[in-house]
Amino acid sequence: MTKSRFSRRGALAGAGVGALVAPMVAASRAEAQTMTLKMATSWAGGPLMDIGAKAFAEKIEFLTDGRIKVQVFPAGALGAALKVSETVKNGVAEMGHLWMGYDWGQDTTVVLFGGYAGSMDTERMLHWIYEAGGLQLWRQYRDEVAGVVSLPCFIRTAEVFLHSRKPVRTLADLKGLKLRTAGAWLDMSKQMGAAPVTTPGGEVFTALERGVIDATEWGTLWENIPEGFYKVAKYLIIPGVHQPTAPFELVINKATWAKISARDQKLVELAAKQVTFESWTRIGQEDSKALEFYVKAGNEVIELAPEVQYETKKVALAWAQEQAGKNAWFKKVLEHQVAFEKQWKGAERWRKVLVEN
Repeated sequence: MTKSRFSRRGALAGAGVGALVAPMVAASRAEAQTMTLKMATSWAGGPLMDIGAKAFAEKIEFLTDGRIKVQVFPAGALGAALKVSETVKNGVAEMGHLWMGYDWGQDTTVVLFGGYAGSMDTERMLHWIYEAGGLQLWRQYRDEVAGVVSLPCFIRTAEVFLHSRKPVRTLADLKGLKLRTAGAWLDMSKQMGAAPVTTPGGEVFTALERGVIDATEWGTLWENIPEGFYKVAKYLIIPGVHQPTAPFELVINKATWAKISARDQKLVELAAKQVTFESWTRIGQEDSKALEFYVKAGNEVIELAPEVQYETKKVALAWAQEQAGKNAWFKKVLEHQVAFEKQWKGAERWRKVLVEN
């Protein structure tokens, strides 16, 4: 009788342990399952591909011990280069890497997250995104409006204003200039007298070489070297007042995101954040060496006249206020950014010191 009672207790205890262990084993097995995801991109190559999309793929495979593998495809392989978010939403690709500003034709709010002529600099943008609530707005906005899961993934400093076949220094020089650009700068540069067009990155060099366009903006000093614009455009115009900062994004199909374990979702977020900070420091360092490269290559470096820089900011802020008046999401994000910038106003007083050259 005693033995029987003991056996029953042992059986019950064993069942209890089994009830606890079974979910853990199941969860472990679920996490151990691997998935291979296709990533569509807007890039044919260059730093955006190498230290952006491909860097993310490498990091997430490492962080998840191979549970998540990402196949990165160049622009156009899985859909239109400028419509990556649609490609991902529709399930043609499970992930995508793009600049959110490409979607500005659907909703201009994207430029507040992707950067435009009225934006703060990159250091402030990073603080706004990761420490002041910008990321929460970012994710909520893309979820509601674009129907995708979205994370910052890559960021650059101020871009080159133009690689140009013609010298551009003043407002008069902008009149009638055929320039390639994207996002809100299409509207703003037109207001300033230019003749802007947009085209995927892979087509820009040929258009510039053939004279279909007079000038192009694309990335920063270093990022533009592999694009080769300096070979067919003699003039390098700085600074990039049209794009003081440019965060890029990783978009993920919602159904795909739901299949990823909670732990691995956190690792996806971590990998994207790491790419963002590492791209910023890498580009900053490489840009510091790149100006000399262009000079040695025979380019003439032209600094924009103050009138162009002031006018650009003026036009940008007026444009933003106009958008806020007719778009509730734009108004919400703009007000959030303006409040943040007010908090940081005068930050140079305690953050920078004068040093003797």
